Amino acid sequence: MKNKIEVVDVKSLSTAQTVISISIVGFMFFIFGFVTWINAILIPYFKIACELTNFQSYLVAFAFYISYFIMSVPSSYLLKKVGFKRGMMIGFMAMAIGAFIFVPAAYTRTYGIFLFGLFMIGVGLAILQTAANPYITILGPRDRAAQRMSMMGILNKGAGILAPLILGAIILKATDNHLFQELPTMGAEEKKAALDAFIRRVIFPYASLGAILVGVGLLIRFSPLPEIDTEHESTEVATATSGKTNIFQFPHLILGALAIFIHVGTQVIAIDTIIGYATSMNIPLLEAKIFPSYTLAATMLGYVIGIIAIPKFISQANALRVCTTLGGIFTLLIIFAKGPIGLFGHTADVSIYFVVLLGLANSLVYANIWPLAIDGLGRFTKLGASLLIMGLCGSAIMPLFYGHFADVYGLREAYWVLFPCYIYLMYYAFHGHTIRKWHLLKLLN
Repeated sequence: MKNKIEVVDVKSLSTAQTVISISIVGFMFFIFGFVTWINAILIPYFKIACELTNFQSYLVAFAFYISYFIMSVPSSYLLKKVGFKRGMMIGFMAMAIGAFIFVPAAYTRTYGIFLFGLFMIGVGLAILQTAANPYITILGPRDRAAQRMSMMGILNKGAGILAPLILGAIILKATDNHLFQELPTMGAEEKKAALDAFIRRVIFPYASLGAILVGVGLLIRFSPLPEIDTEHESTEVATATSGKTNIFQFPHLILGALAIFIHVGTQVIAIDTIIGYATSMNIPLLEAKIFPSYTLAATMLGYVIGIIAIPKFISQANALRVCTTLGGIFTLLIIFAKGPIGLFGHTADVSIYFVVLLGLANSLVYANIWPLAIDGLGRFTKLGASLLIMGLCGSAIMPLFYGHFADVYGLREAYWVLFPCYIYLMYYAFHGHTIRKWHLLKLLN
């Protein structure tokens, strides 16, 4: 006999049940962050081990995030078919498969197999994000959704601070600076042997990660996390969605999905390119590996400010306006601010610290776009969430533009790709999220 999926209305949950549910989802966001931001160290690592250009190395981000574009809508149908908890278990299993794929990839030092493993990890994350984001948006008052998303962001970015440091400690050694200097002078066979040994350092951490993900998937499946009801609408929302037949009739959602696409691209560029930018200033890789953690720490600072200030001192929309404007300002300072500075024990060009500050500018953008974009979707919530998750593929596309321009014009000049992105995000923050009907003149006003 087929098991029936029992769903609940979030309004019927007790305070204790809501807290437990948010805590479970928070744990998932920690896992998301650890697996996602570990790419910051993989990009320079694969660039050396697989002898790649800047553009080729950023295929790490492409392979990882393009899965969001492919899987976001299928994820919504999967969740509708099997329920949130079974869907989450499937997502964790897909991630585990991707982690295990790193083992044969390392033994053969085949970049394409690594990319497939990253794609599978992304597939699992697409399923999990499609489920987790609506949970946090719906579990509690709507005007505090950005506050809850900020709390999830702290867990996500906290894991992101740890991930490159932990993986870096495992796969990088104090003697590697000497190895990197010797590689250009090695013969073909000696170089192959050295790089084969170097790449195989990922086998143990990723095999262990795969086993952990299997265990977490089983724990989530049998956890007390409720199956939330997103299929039924309140009278107010039903009235607002009356006559709507598809998600493309919600301009604020479509524009929000584009905003997500652009925002996550800017976020990944700020975090995943900073090691390469640091090494271009003659900072050794073993020292440069800390810089993504600085950017993520700045992001966490922004989340803390959001938790304290939203909605008591500033609305979700105004927080979005402030952050997107700061992003544009910091981008210009990356391009034009120059001069050496000693900070945190590093001597580097001052511009790198404006890349770090992009973490602060980006901190509340995602958390504020989500509630504004899915506001009033009613029965279209799951599909709308899938569309926003599809927007995460911006993390796949934008770093490739950066990598191309870095190869052609230089690492600093490539940050110009961020400026038009922040211009659009400012448009959505100041006006785009308020649009409820498609009308060319309204869009131009």
